[in-house]
Amino acid sequence: MALLRKVNQILLFLLILTVCVILYNKVHKMPSTVLKNEAVDLESPEEMEEEIPVVICAAAGRMGAAIAAISSIYSNTDSNILFYIVGLKNSIPHIRKWIENSKLKDIKFKMIEFNPMVLKGKIRPDAARPELLQPLNFVRFYLPLLIHEHEKVIYLDDDVIIQGDIQELYDTTLARGHAAAFSDDCDLPSTHEMVRSVGMQNTYMGFLDYRKQTIRDLGISPSTCTFNPGVIVANMTEWKHQRITKQLEKWMQKNVEENLYSSSLAGGVATSPMLIVFHGKYSNINPLWHIRHLGWSPDVRYSDHFLHEAKLLHWNGRYKPWDYPSVHYDLWEKWFVPDPSGTFKLIRPNS
Repeated sequence: MALLRKVNQILLFLLILTVCVILYNKVHKMPSTVLKNEAVDLESPEEMEEEIPVVICAAAGRMGAAIAAISSIYSNTDSNILFYIVGLKNSIPHIRKWIENSKLKDIKFKMIEFNPMVLKGKIRPDAARPELLQPLNFVRFYLPLLIHEHEKVIYLDDDVIIQGDIQELYDTTLARGHAAAFSDDCDLPSTHEMVRSVGMQNTYMGFLDYRKQTIRDLGISPSTCTFNPGVIVANMTEWKHQRITKQLEKWMQKNVEENLYSSSLAGGVATSPMLIVFHGKYSNINPLWHIRHLGWSPDVRYSDHFLHEAKLLHWNGRYKPWDYPSVHYDLWEKWFVPDPSGTFKLIRPNS
């Protein structure tokens, strides 16, 4: 009997041990597919989705431009967009109320105040096109100082609208060692006729004064094709590593001292330093993601087919689509959201 009792105890012990092993396996050795599914359930799709930071300036007197750009981006994508809206202190309350009291109230955005004192002593007065000296034109020089949380950033001028999914632009590949991607001004044959018809400059000769020794010492051919910095895809790590902001400030300072840039012919003092600093060291944006020159003439137009194919339209130049005269303003106006305060008004032939 004693032997039988001992055998029963051993069997009971083995049974309990077997049950414990089974329970352990169920709790601690679940299939990896199940664990992954549970992990997904813990986070919402939005939290899992990469955030796309888009920087746009909102300048007093033309805030409707930024509103239309934001509206066009938000309406044409399902991506997780975070808008960084940069303005001067006195304009920020207006743009915030505009967004919060319109159909844009659901966008994700942060307001950033730009301090113009950072430009003190770095801008040479120019009577030819004083609008190009506005402080917000230089925000693109200071992207890493304004945006701290992102590796990759999109910067857009306010006089653009987006007709494609901005995720495509964000997915632009930047080559190793490149801090930014731009569109070459010679990259799209369809725009060449527009450039010739209005006498526009698309080479370094139109931006830099080659009579100056400092410019000639750069060794850049005056016939080199330029790029347009109104649309930028930037790598913040490379930008900081290469001290791009410091380089740009250096060439701003040199212009103050030596008057190196020809702003009356082309895009002014905000473009020229970028042409120097990024010469031969940038990646390319798909040409259809920056169809420009729509603001250079109130008479010269692109074909409807070409404009339909474009992903981004840019009214660079004097003739803006919220003003009159201008061309193709119907493509811009479809994205415009009226100012709830009534302060900003479109100028049209009948107004």
